[in-house]
Amino acid sequence: MTADLVERLRTLGWTDFRHGHFHEQFALGFRAARVVAIHRGVSIVDDGAGERRARVSGRLRHTTSAASDLPTVGDWVAVQTAPNARSMALIHAVAPRTSVLLRKEAGRRTGAQALAANVDLVLLAEPLAVPNVRRLDRAIALAWESGALPFVVLTKADLSNDVPGAVAAVRERLPGVDVVAVSTFTGAGLEDFVRGLQPGHTAVLLGPSGVGKSTLLNALLGEQRARTATVREDGKGRHTTTHRQLVRLPNGALLIDTPGLRELQLWGAAESVDATFDDVSALADQCRFADCTHETEPGCAVLLAVEQGTLDVERLRHWRQLRAELAYLERRDDQRAAIEAKRRDAIGARLGRARIREKYR
Repeated sequence: MTADLVERLRTLGWTDFRHGHFHEQFALGFRAARVVAIHRGVSIVDDGAGERRARVSGRLRHTTSAASDLPTVGDWVAVQTAPNARSMALIHAVAPRTSVLLRKEAGRRTGAQALAANVDLVLLAEPLAVPNVRRLDRAIALAWESGALPFVVLTKADLSNDVPGAVAAVRERLPGVDVVAVSTFTGAGLEDFVRGLQPGHTAVLLGPSGVGKSTLLNALLGEQRARTATVREDGKGRHTTTHRQLVRLPNGALLIDTPGLRELQLWGAAESVDATFDDVSALADQCRFADCTHETEPGCAVLLAVEQGTLDVERLRHWRQLRAELAYLERRDDQRAAIEAKRRDAIGARLGRARIREKYR
């Protein structure tokens, strides 16, 4: 890899650490590239020399145990390019991730979907006038679980008569999380927001349709690149971003833009929920009994805080709901793993019997 190519990869977030480990893990003939978009199952990768289309090799697809381990936007991958520039590159491996943002697959299937990989910051967009704090609770839990830092962006601040009061209310509900209000119409708050996006670092922007993600991206880029649309008459947003894509910002930071998410179900461990509700978790540690369910037990510090008015009962209910949701997913995942193990054992037994019959035929 030439010095010029390494420098161009640095604009995509490449580091000396990755450079050293890449050559230890992958043989000569492979090039490092970052997945910058995925269109209908085809990856768009940038290897420093430019963007090209790429597909996952058959070996990688069949040796990967979970769909969430296949390339997603933000991944660093080992590719093999064809002599013909118009031919697709082949992705042979996904480099170890520093973080990965997972959610449960939409619908009734039990599995994880990778939304973005190798991100440092998860930007959670909500309209300042009517922020959905329950949705933010979920998104923040996903961010903590991913290994990245959550950062709340309250959009459309020009529509509020009391920006400081609205920001303070959200900060009180989300302790330990940075919150900033921005207006792409007046430019208020954008300078402070951009200051939090470090050159070479990667952020992912999440939020429902109509919250102003595309407008915010255009403001950060300084040009009208992302398509925007007005909110529908029923107050719901319109999808303008149709796929996830990684873009470079003028200050050297990288941003993964995502379509509006209709469904944001958790995937991960209960610790991510406890980190989001650290005030409730801290109270739970003070309960008389270690196995306190915070329902009716005597000496429950959580129930006492609700009684004294220092803990919002709705916040406690949402904490219980999210923990119950994760426990249910864990049980479903265990059942699926048991069924899959039983299926593999049955296949192995049939093959074994077939070999024995062939041996003594």
